Amino acid sequence: MKDLLKLKSSISEEIENILNAQVKVEAHSSALYLAMSSWCDDQGFDNSANFFAKQANEEREHMLKLFNYINNRGGRAISPEVTNIPTDFESFRGVFEQTLEQEMFVTEQFNNIADRCMKAKDYVTFNFVQWFLEEQVEEEYVARRILELFDVIGEEGTGRWEIDRHLVKVTFDGE
Repeated sequence: MKDLLKLKSSISEEIENILNAQVKVEAHSSALYLAMSSWCDDQGFDNSANFFAKQANEEREHMLKLFNYINNRGGRAISPEVTNIPTDFESFRGVFEQTLEQEMFVTEQFNNIADRCMKAKDYVTFNFVQWFLEEQVEEEYVARRILELFDVIGEEGTGRWEIDRHLVKVTFDGE
């Protein structure tokens, strides 16, 4: 029976494990951005609060996309436990610096997944992961551009309010 069950899965145990690990990373990102949203709301940065709420939802969608993929390929997706989410942040700029760091970490993780898929000759999953890698280009770009607002506008006086007002205009066109 165990051999028959093994035949039902189209992904190896190794690939299933690294995808489940990424499910946890996406869940952590979602919870982190939700915490950032709450912090920004508390600080009076309404646009930033909305930005991070949207980011939290996107990360949850990414988590579910991975979760469903694992199950659809005959694997067993694991609902992750999310812990160690901060509720307070050092500064307005620091929130966006942490965002860029998180997105760069996620990109690195997806690059590692793609590499392991190639080594395992799992080209279907390699192809699936390409969508996430393309998405990461946008995520990193937006985070970098928002951080540039801190350098261009500055934080003194009404600077943080201006940054909060302008960050909604940061978009990625992919060209």
